[in-house]
Amino acid sequence: MAMTCETHLDEVTTLITEMYDVSEEAAIKQVMRAQAADFFTLHDDILAMRTQERAV
Repeated sequence: MAMTCETHLDEVTTLITEMYDVSEEAAIKQVMRAQAADFFTLHDDILAMRTQERAV
């Protein structure tokens, strides 16, 4: 099931904190850097890319 862009980024952030044992603040910074580098550009445009499976 596809998520909104914001929900997908939140899920990616949560997974980073859980999988890599980093603080929420550090995970948010990583996601923000990736977003600034256009890593999530296709996710913004293609709804099918915003899923739980893709977040992992």
